[in-house]
Amino acid sequence: METAFVWIHEYEYPAIFLLLMLGIVGLPIPDETLLVFVGYLSFKGDLSAPLSLVSAASGSGCGITVSYILGRLFGSRVIPKLGPLLHLSETQFVTAQRRVNQWGKYALVVAYFVPGLRHLGAIAIGASGLRYSTFATFAYSGAIIWSGTFLAVGYFLGEEWVAASTRLNQTFKWIGIGAVVIVVGVTVLVMLRRRRYES
Repeated sequence: METAFVWIHEYEYPAIFLLLMLGIVGLPIPDETLLVFVGYLSFKGDLSAPLSLVSAASGSGCGITVSYILGRLFGSRVIPKLGPLLHLSETQFVTAQRRVNQWGKYALVVAYFVPGLRHLGAIAIGASGLRYSTFATFAYSGAIIWSGTFLAVGYFLGEEWVAASTRLNQTFKWIGIGAVVIVVGVTVLVMLRRRRYES
């Protein structure tokens, strides 16, 4: 954490871009805390608020694009192999992909606010075969909304940012854990129901 802050102090906007890109790809970087800190530096006048937003949104957008490309390249080969383990037929996978194409694009915006899901969501979307133009519209809009929200929190909190960022980090950590548990639970229930109907 302290290393990230030092980088931002020394390298400013390139550091913001790089750290958020790596954080979205999945490295253990406390993205929300980092954004609140950058917002605080904008409040102090050490950084430009507009340039901070451009750097943060660009880094986030770049990171989620890397995840999307990984999903496009490898997801279609890896995910079907999980079928026998999950007792899902090829038809059920095709149906799931269709639903992701239909509704997953909206989840891209929300997933930014849920640690864990934002790292995996774009991979799943890429594996579903969602067109890049559709992905870009929702993913990059989400990057701007998410970055802008936490930068604004740091900016308006001012000197109170340290205490608030610690609470925010803990809150989002538990939200992320809860979201993953819910997604896994719902997936298991759906699979059990399908198996019951098929037998």
